[in-house]
Amino acid sequence: MTPGGPLAGAPTDRTVDRTGDRTGDRTGASGPRAMDVYRQWWLHDARWYQGVASRFGSAAANEINAEALRYVAVQAGRRIRRQFGGRPAADREELRQRYDACADWMFPAQLRVGGTEVLDNGDIELTMRQNFAVTMVRMAGSLDGYDCPCTEIHAGWSEGLGVELVRNCATACLRHGDPACRLLMGTADPA
Repeated sequence: MTPGGPLAGAPTDRTVDRTGDRTGDRTGASGPRAMDVYRQWWLHDARWYQGVASRFGSAAANEINAEALRYVAVQAGRRIRRQFGGRPAADREELRQRYDACADWMFPAQLRVGGTEVLDNGDIELTMRQNFAVTMVRMAGSLDGYDCPCTEIHAGWSEGLGVELVRNCATACLRHGDPACRLLMGTADPA
């Protein structure tokens, strides 16, 4: 057996570009685009959530969902911190940019509409006017028992970035019919 497995270096019928889209399919058949693959994973995620909720209750599904998302969020935060050389943010604006970068690593920009800003009191407010997760949960008919894991995601980003949160709360939520999700992240003075 060769290093890397029996198929290491073997020719493939297609290649994948840096965005995850298929290119050069020699069979002539068009393959899935990155967004098609995302949609399949979101369908899996929705069915997984519904399966856990139907067997063990919404509380268990929400708890496991938040736990898993926090884990992923910590990894995203660590990646972003490494991209910035492992050093703390120089100021609140740079910290805001890092939170945006964390969001980019976890959620495709095509399926969310929102952003962050630094408020006068130094808190960072994340505003989300469209969120695919709420849309998918609503379409799946599971909105009534669903708890948004947003604060756990932000806690994970902060942990990964090496930032201590002193405030982490939602002041508005699409799930409850508000026109946008508004989340506040107050941090111990990093800069």
